[in-house]
Amino acid sequence: MSNIDAKGIPLALYIHIPWCVKKCPYCDFNSHELGTDISLSMYDEYVDALLLDARMQQPLTQGREISSIFIGGGTPSLLPIAQYQRLFSGLRACFDFASDIEITMEANPGTLEHAPFSEYLDVGINRLSIGVQSFDADKLNTLGRIHDPKQALSAINSARTAGFERVNVDLMHGLPQQTMIEALYDIQIAHDAGATHISWYQLTIEPNTVFYRNQPILPDEDSLADIEQAGQALLQSLGYDNYEVSAWAGASDMPCRHNINYWQFGDYLAIGAGAHGKVSIGEQKSSISLDNELLTTVGIYRFSKSRMPKDYVSCQDAPKMVGWQAIPNDELVSEFMLNALRLHEGVTWALFEARTNLHYSDIAEQVAKLVSQGLLMDSKNMLRPTALGRRYLNQVLREFL
Repeated sequence: MSNIDAKGIPLALYIHIPWCVKKCPYCDFNSHELGTDISLSMYDEYVDALLLDARMQQPLTQGREISSIFIGGGTPSLLPIAQYQRLFSGLRACFDFASDIEITMEANPGTLEHAPFSEYLDVGINRLSIGVQSFDADKLNTLGRIHDPKQALSAINSARTAGFERVNVDLMHGLPQQTMIEALYDIQIAHDAGATHISWYQLTIEPNTVFYRNQPILPDEDSLADIEQAGQALLQSLGYDNYEVSAWAGASDMPCRHNINYWQFGDYLAIGAGAHGKVSIGEQKSSISLDNELLTTVGIYRFSKSRMPKDYVSCQDAPKMVGWQAIPNDELVSEFMLNALRLHEGVTWALFEARTNLHYSDIAEQVAKLVSQGLLMDSKNMLRPTALGRRYLNQVLREFL
């Protein structure tokens, strides 16, 4: 790799807050129940580690601004507002923020899990993603959620009243014993409550979860397909644009910039326990060092952080890179496709070449096969799945593994 233009690749920042009040039975994210030994000093130590981590990664910006920040978890809204004030003061001292930066925080509806929403606006957070999942009390109980439908509605209303113009609501479908009417009801209620963006995705059973060990009875495949089709029609009729597999932007909102950056294979720094990042190192680099090691090779790298919070904060200097490695060419193709083909509008072939430093000819054979099967558009300018390709996306992706 000799001609990566890192300065031309957008740069985002992911922040992981690892604690939850209660671990949900379907969740396979790196989250840890708070327990009874929570203390303010634990939050102090964690934010100290986040800021050390950010300063260590600052050279990886290579002069770029941070265009978006996403605070995920866990339950990020559990972190006290005073710690967010300290965190963002430190981040602004470390990084250049774009003037129109998008800063999203995940929040749960429980009133004991977040500060007044106006206080998040004050520190610069300008987009919320509220984990509702369902407005049905029985379904929430099955999912192990600790809020009720009334709290979910109150959270959306409170966020809008506080001044948040962009509020995403996470909803699941294909829940145990869920009917089509119940699934459509969730969408309608979220819309009526003021959601400007809806992430509507099917419940999947992941390894290393309670649901994997004790699997609930889910709707059959035909019912799942009917629910998905009816839900998509309802979302469309309500004015939401399905720009990605499970993401729907309302007429008054726009696609999530941070997630678009993932799907277009942009770069993202990552701080926090278990956080994963990806960064391109271009020829214009100047003595970039990580963990006291000088980077001398142009390339596209992935990295991760220690999963356990106690390990993450225990480093004497800064949290260590536990998975720093160059991404091989064959994996670059599969990772790019795994992301880009989620976008219904697709991406340009020029973007593929700029973000991977590969050439169209490197995958021309696979593309020709998928075009002949009606799964990819026949275009020399755009990489885009057809309607059939979106339906059988996993089959498309397998061609690039």
